[in-house]
Amino acid sequence: MNSSRSAQRAVIQFLCTEKEHASQIYRRMKEVYGEHCHARRTIFRWCQRYEAGRVNIKALPCPGQAHVVTNSSTILVVDELIRQNRWITTREIAVELSMSKGALHHIIHKKLGYGKVCAQWVPKHLSKNQKMARMGVCLTQQFLH
Repeated sequence: MNSSRSAQRAVIQFLCTEKEHASQIYRRMKEVYGEHCHARRTIFRWCQRYEAGRVNIKALPCPGQAHVVTNSSTILVVDELIRQNRWITTREIAVELSMSKGALHHIIHKKLGYGKVCAQWVPKHLSKNQKMARMGVCLTQQFLH
């Protein structure tokens, strides 16, 4: 039995179209979905929306939710700021770009792969050139000892 929210909203929409009363819809859905059923108030609210003419069963984004700022241009700007000043803080970048620290943290750590070492931003993963240079240093030190 598919008890997802959108499946239940589709059932509510269908039964509202059939002119079923909201309390009857709740009783019927409670029998079918059991403890996974929407709350009574939620079913009444969705019935009101469908009676008012709503056709979409997906929930609309809330007006207070954050906007998506992790686009490619923002990521490039953050990367450029970090490359210019490796000691810059996330607070300074967030203030300069007018974005939340949480979104900035996601960009820096997940998208760009940076981490802080001794108060300086460094890449978590080395590039091929950096790996080759590091191997050369290790081999040179091995022969010196």
